[in-house]
Amino acid sequence: MNLVRVELPAGLSVLARTDREVRLHVESPVTPTRVLDVLERDYPMLLGTIRDQRTGNRRPFIRYFACQQDFSLQSPDTELPDAIAAGKEPFLVVGAIAGG
Repeated sequence: MNLVRVELPAGLSVLARTDREVRLHVESPVTPTRVLDVLERDYPMLLGTIRDQRTGNRRPFIRYFACQQDFSLQSPDTELPDAIAAGKEPFLVVGAIAGG
């Protein structure tokens, strides 16, 4: 079991009634899918905010980053870097900013 650090956008941390960074116990291999499954299990109020509940697809204005790499468009079953699994670096869930 890995202790993964997840950093949430301010709005989601308020909704979840938690700090911006949460720590989750995630089984190996650590992937975005597994991280988000545990996040939504531990914080059920986040269901549907990061991923579509029906399809499991990432919401359009949400991005995922790990070790300065964008994992948003990669397969959600891509294994994350060892530094994420070891809790040395956070898995970032970022709300995209749109404007004109």
